[in-house]
Amino acid sequence: MKKKSIFIIALASLTLFSCKDFLDVQPTNSTESSVTIQTLADAKVMTNGLMRNIAGLSYYGRNFMLYADAKGGDLTIASQGRGLDALYVFNHSANNNSYSGFWSEGYNALLQANNLIKSIEKLESEGTNLDFSPYKGQALTLRALIHFDLVRLYGKTYTDDPNSLGVPIVTELLEPSAQPTRSSVKEVYEQIMSDLTQAEALLAKEKTPGYINYYANKAIQARVYLTMADYNKALAAAQEIINDDLYSLYSNTEWVGSWAKEFGNESIFEIALNKDQGDLGASSLGFYYLKSGDTKALGNFIASDYFLTRLGQDEKDVRWGIYTTDELDRQGACYKYVGSVDKSGDGKETFTAVNIKVIRLSEIYLIAAEAALKKSGPDKVAASNYLNQIRKRSPSLALSTAASVNENMILDEKSKELYAEGHRFWDMIRTNKTITFNDEHVGVSLSNREKSIDRTFYKTILPIPIEEINANPAIKDQQNPSY
Repeated sequence: MKKKSIFIIALASLTLFSCKDFLDVQPTNSTESSVTIQTLADAKVMTNGLMRNIAGLSYYGRNFMLYADAKGGDLTIASQGRGLDALYVFNHSANNNSYSGFWSEGYNALLQANNLIKSIEKLESEGTNLDFSPYKGQALTLRALIHFDLVRLYGKTYTDDPNSLGVPIVTELLEPSAQPTRSSVKEVYEQIMSDLTQAEALLAKEKTPGYINYYANKAIQARVYLTMADYNKALAAAQEIINDDLYSLYSNTEWVGSWAKEFGNESIFEIALNKDQGDLGASSLGFYYLKSGDTKALGNFIASDYFLTRLGQDEKDVRWGIYTTDELDRQGACYKYVGSVDKSGDGKETFTAVNIKVIRLSEIYLIAAEAALKKSGPDKVAASNYLNQIRKRSPSLALSTAASVNENMILDEKSKELYAEGHRFWDMIRTNKTITFNDEHVGVSLSNREKSIDRTFYKTILPIPIEEINANPAIKDQQNPSY
């Protein structure tokens, strides 16, 4: 039997929906993006479907968020075999634990985004009087974000080798016979920025909870430019968000309680997890951070000693309020994603009580701090000021100054603020840091990595899944080195 590419499987899964009349779709406020749109309501429902896709367990619903924390040194495990510890020990190959869901769900989402974009462009070419701009802008922005996530998973970071292989760029509707090949990292980033800049003019500047607006687009631009080490543009994007003042930082008294709320003051892009619609239950991100035994949780991931030492620089740091005692009797179990240490979320199921916060204003201040420090003509005063807006959450720590602010101080603050939000590994890789893992609590098998690694280690990049290699001769010779 002829093997099918993941691209083809994803395309086929979309095609199954194309034979349904749009009005026959169950009223769940979301659907696949392969149906033909005619109205703004159609476009909204299809956008909901795209959002649901990226909230899947192999993407923002769990695995992608865990990926950067498990591999970045801020997490550890108390025992092997509890689930997804292969991420922590780097036990992945093209044949085993390849996490092919990143590839398949990413490209499935790209096909959805492309179908929405092409459907809107067709209507526009036919002279529609309806304004589909917000939906087209969201689809373009999400297409950029998905390409960005995929190229970080499967390609070298931009500051390492932009001319190395990235991922296939998919901006058209694919035929079932399509066998796209990998573009360079640089080419993928060029496409990402092309989509983001095209989209920003189409998006509104008011808040659109659960959806992409102008500022979410700008925030993704800031994140991408920082990864590219284009610090001047990263700073400009971050400053626009900060200066326009639509979002505001939580005060120290508000920070812990903010985790029990939806769409708070800092949420620039938050993926809604609606009850009875894609609720992942015990497969959710929140469940994987609960301490062992709590609501039958296995205690999959806990904070590393290194992270706890960092946060422990100030025992009065307000962020301690979202941690509780783990099975090792340390304050190492993070309860962000269940709303609070007593799991009092916003009324939804316990494990998905909190929406997925993709981008918060705190991150933007930290991007601004790093970009101001590193831009051509560094502005250490601005870097210090931006950093201190977040550093204030450690009231007993001295604030940074223009003389003391440095890259490590900013990265450490980012670690403390954005723990369990999917950042640490990407920051360590793009800044070419050594990552050291806290393996002392369990007899962790280190046959797949050393205790300390850096970006020269080949497993910091995932293998192209063997299913794709076997089914797509065009990509067979483009497997990542050493796999």
